[in-house]
Amino acid sequence: MTDCIGNNLIHNASNKNSKTDKISNADSSRQEEFDKILERLAKAYPGAGPALKFNTPFELLVAVILSAQCTDKQVNRTTAGLFKKYNTPQQFAALSPEELAEEIKGCGLYRNKSKYIIEAARAIVERHNGRVPQSRAGLEALPGVGRKTAGVVAGVAFGASALPVDTHVHRVARRLNLSLAKDPSKVEEDLAAYVLPQERMAVHHRLIAHGRQTCAARRPACGCCCLKELCRYPAKEGEQ
Repeated sequence: MTDCIGNNLIHNASNKNSKTDKISNADSSRQEEFDKILERLAKAYPGAGPALKFNTPFELLVAVILSAQCTDKQVNRTTAGLFKKYNTPQQFAALSPEELAEEIKGCGLYRNKSKYIIEAARAIVERHNGRVPQSRAGLEALPGVGRKTAGVVAGVAFGASALPVDTHVHRVARRLNLSLAKDPSKVEEDLAAYVLPQERMAVHHRLIAHGRQTCAARRPACGCCCLKELCRYPAKEGEQ
């Protein structure tokens, strides 16, 4: 059964002034709606942060690539041993796809992931002197690195302003009517318009936490959700 998070927060939410004057091009009534949701999420998940374990930006990049269609727990189990053997771009660049695939079998799609990780490592060594690019654009230029992966690495490792959209963020945003877009980049654009740049990664982590712990895909715990008064979804419990 999904744990209930923030069951009593609805009655404790304070009516603070909105951030309407701080974010340009944001509709004031829409901004107030966002602010109420974000305030409750902040209270429900104050410690939300990265679940992947890493020590360097490159380790984070590898872990995020491995996390595609795989749980963070399984990735952490895999990288616990992997990073003891190899943990630099140079070391990964020297591996063959077959060697790395054998190490990451538990993560699924391991042949493709092996290829992408090695190609990205080689690009980092050859184009960036062994240093992971800090910008989102620089990260997206690496082989096998898409917008979400680049956003997570840039935001977590380098403090960039980003609100990457994964399956949890996308689902929660849709159910809360924060964005009905299908394209993750458009969902990010819709969300970012109402979130201060310096708060976007924190909001990313809180939306993921809410999606995992309360707003699950198949059986959302609508009855004990801290956002139930603000959500259009409860009447459609069970929607995919």
